Amino acid sequence: MKQHDDMSMPTDTQKGKNAVTYTCPMHPEVTSDKPGKCPKCGMELVPKEGKKDHKQMIIAHHEKLIWTHLTNALLGVFLIMAPFTFGYKSSQMIYSDIISGVLLIVFSFLSANPFRLWAPWAASVVGTWLLFAPIIFWAPDASAYITDSIIGILAISLSVLIPEMPGMMKMMMTMPPGPEIPPGWTYNPSSWLQRTPIIILGWIGFFGSRYLTAYQLGYIDHIWDPFFGNGSEKVLTSAVSKSFPISDAGLGTISYTIEVLMGYMGMSNRWRTMPWMVAFFGFLVIPLGVISIVLIILQPVAVGFWCSVCLLTAVAMLIMVPLTLDEVVAMIQFLVKRVKSGKPFWRTFWMGDTIEGEQEDNRTPGFLSPLKKTIPASLWGVNIPWNLLLSTVIGLWWMFYPGNFGVTGAAANNFTTLGALVVTFSVIAMAEVGRAIRFINIAFAAWLIAAMFLLKNVPAQALWNAIISGIIVIALSFPKGRIREKYGTFDKYIF
Repeated sequence: MKQHDDMSMPTDTQKGKNAVTYTCPMHPEVTSDKPGKCPKCGMELVPKEGKKDHKQMIIAHHEKLIWTHLTNALLGVFLIMAPFTFGYKSSQMIYSDIISGVLLIVFSFLSANPFRLWAPWAASVVGTWLLFAPIIFWAPDASAYITDSIIGILAISLSVLIPEMPGMMKMMMTMPPGPEIPPGWTYNPSSWLQRTPIIILGWIGFFGSRYLTAYQLGYIDHIWDPFFGNGSEKVLTSAVSKSFPISDAGLGTISYTIEVLMGYMGMSNRWRTMPWMVAFFGFLVIPLGVISIVLIILQPVAVGFWCSVCLLTAVAMLIMVPLTLDEVVAMIQFLVKRVKSGKPFWRTFWMGDTIEGEQEDNRTPGFLSPLKKTIPASLWGVNIPWNLLLSTVIGLWWMFYPGNFGVTGAAANNFTTLGALVVTFSVIAMAEVGRAIRFINIAFAAWLIAAMFLLKNVPAQALWNAIISGIIVIALSFPKGRIREKYGTFDKYIF
């Protein structure tokens, strides 16, 4: 209690001529008459003496994190030495690492100036290139791939993630205080507990994809597959995979890497302070994620084989979609309200803004709370209604039915394709803000029934299977299921 008492508003005496008020750079509403730490985020309080002191506050904050840029410079040195230390066989990778290392050193030292905002972004671009270089050049050395991957991740983290986005602190200091929970919502979709399962699933996808990439780049001779024998190798060497100019598994690894890093970015109010980042994150996970999920699940149609690790990464991505949807809705809802109130769209999109509402998130438990509280809190906004669970089961049945009951040709492709789509959209609809998506399954079920009638030489068992299970899917698409949370003005779109 004493710490909170210290964070009270200064008295009239303290507002005297020589009094100094301290505030948190991230939470301007927190003030104190003496130095200390913010009770909300633990950041050191800094003097608040008017706008002219923002420069000193930014410098003080930057000095505490200067080690990130110095470490990046050291990583640049490591990168320059790597080709000679590990004996790279590719001249393209040698030049890439040397040039990237020099650029990383230069941009890291330039980032020592807290007001040279472009320099950390430039360092992060170098880090992003390092993620792509090994798969673009089909690096023949595993050491080159692992070196570039690790240094690429660290370069991005140490330039714009750990020291915060360039310019973010200035925006936070000049932005009026605002709510952590979106107006009308019962929870904060940007809280760290909400992001934790997304980050964990992203890492699962990353390690799975990296394992597949190692095979495509020739670092390992065999892919372990507990269910489909050499199916994984058939998929990874198929004409579909070879049609990509670079390793498609490597491209998936980069996608998961960026998603994980973006999961770490921003404070717990990023739905209103960083709309652009939430939008980009949502774009990677939702539309691109759905496309990659369907493509992976349709391996039997496109290639004729299954891949266990591929399916694991698809499942991880599929679960990420409903967990991400609520934050994207909160961000869109915020932008719509700001634009309607007269705020410019693009400035709000890139710079963020504030909005009226409750100031604090008093509902989300801390990470040290019992698991019986933290695990449910990380899944707020998602539940599994019985009808969507059954629709998912039927979709899986359609996917595996042809191969186990001798159904072939176009009929088998329809079952597999539509089953994959039903599974995908049933799981997405488990997000409460996306519950209306379940009606799309009606079209898939009707499509399957019609296809079985229109196609020739369809076995009778397949026809009756499509009719009965299709009608069940249609019926299961009508119940809404329980909605536990509130979403402000978006509630009317949940039906």
